[in-house]
Parts: sequence; C-alpha cells; structure tokens
Amino acid sequence: MSAAYDTYSLGDFKLKSGGTISDAEIAYKTFGDPSNKAIIYPTWYSGAIADCEWLIGEDKCLSPKKYFIIITALFGNGESSSPSNRSDLRPFPNVLFYDNIRAQHELITKKLGIKHAHAVLGWSMGAGQTYQWATQFPEFMDYVIPFCGSAKTSLHNQVFLEGVKCAVLGAKGAASGGICKGEAIKGEYRTWSDEERSVGMKALGRVYAGWGFSQPWYREKLYETSLGFKSLESFMTDFWEAWALAKDPENML
Repeated sequence: MSAAYDTYSLGDFKLKSGGTISDAEIAYKTFGDPSNKAIIYPTWYSGAIADCEWLIGEDKCLSPKKYFIIITALFGNGESSSPSNRSDLRPFPNVLFYDNIRAQHELITKKLGIKHAHAVLGWSMGAGQTYQWATQFPEFMDYVIPFCGSAKTSLHNQVFLEGVKCAVLGAKGAASGGICKGEAIKGEYRTWSDEERSVGMKALGRVYAGWGFSQPWYREKLYETSLGFKSLESFMTDFWEAWALAKDPENML
C-alpha cells in the first residue's frame, strides 16, 4: 500500500490545556468506499499512518470492500502537526487525548461528512484514543475496540516513560521537566546536534527493548527463532536502535 496521506486544516486549534496549535493540521488516509460503514483507526505512539496498514486488506480484519476505513494521525507523530514539522512551536504545546479526538471528530464530520461510525479501534496509544472516543463522543459509534492499551496511563507506566525520556535527554545534557512534562528548558530552546540525536535515540531504543517484549519472549530467544537475529546484541542494534534512529527526538518526547 502507498505511504501517501492527506491533511486537513484545523486553523488555529485551541487546546484543553490552554495553548494553541496555530495553523494546525491533522493527517489521515482512507480506504474503501465512503458509502460503507466507517471505521476510525487512530495511530499509536511513534506510529506512522503506513505502520497501521497491516490490518487493512481484502483478506484482513479491516476489508476496504466491507468498510470505509479512516486512519488518523496523532499530533506529534510527524505527520499531523508535530515538533518535527513545526519548528516555530518551541516547546510544542501540551496536547491531550481530548484534543486529538476533537480534531479527529472535526475531520470525520466536517471534511469527510460522516455522521456516525460503525467502530473506533486502536492498539496501544491508539487504544487510549479509542477509550477517549467512547467518553467524549459516546453516541458517535456502535462499537469501540481498544486492544493492548489502557484508558489511563498507570503510575508504573508513567515511571517507565520518565526513564525513557531521561535517557533521551541525557544525550543533550538536558533534564526532564517532570512527570507528564517534556524537557526542562532554561532560557531559549536549543536544538539537537547530530551526535546528541544519535546517542539519545539509541538510548531510547535500548530502554524500550526491555518493555517491548516479555520475559518469556527473551527467555525463549524468539529474537533468533522468530525474527532471525543472530544474537541479543544484533537485536539491540539492528531492531531497536534502528527503530529509534528513524524517529525524531522531539516527537518521541
């Protein structure tokens, strides 16, 4: 499938936190006939629109012959308004699930003209958005299908994420602004050097490696038998570091 996507202009988009994304855009991609039942499929943390397409196909769970599928991109994932494409917004405004769902609802209803959806579904942070759809617009869809995700980030997960964040920022000589906050910026914002970016993102990948797969998965060495890596170190470098290096540090923060 093509990695191309469309964008919809939201204008100056006011956020629940009180900030604003000026000239905000939401990225999206559709599949199937608009006359079919609509499926809303938000992206997950770090996931591009193209990363979500593995569930879409005539022989897959989401068949374009049966449904009209809309993949919507999170603010901050690099396709919708994000730190990587909005260098004029430093630091990037505090965006909540609430804001993402309001933007998606505007796209779905105003741009695409859909008044009711068959389902909203998503994985991981996409699951979190699915729960948010259920609370924010409970009558809009027939079903919500969150998988491998939670309605609220647990305290334990907040601590884990703080460790990831500090690993990234340490390469820049910067500190965390605190739980649920970004970088602690003193004076003017300073961008990343190439070396800082490389060191920080490799650190992110290695920290995430301990959470991305389970203890039994590592114990049974499925990185060898299932994914074909010759050693644990090659799995760290060629899978996790490669994944992280493909991302923007500000988007990940």
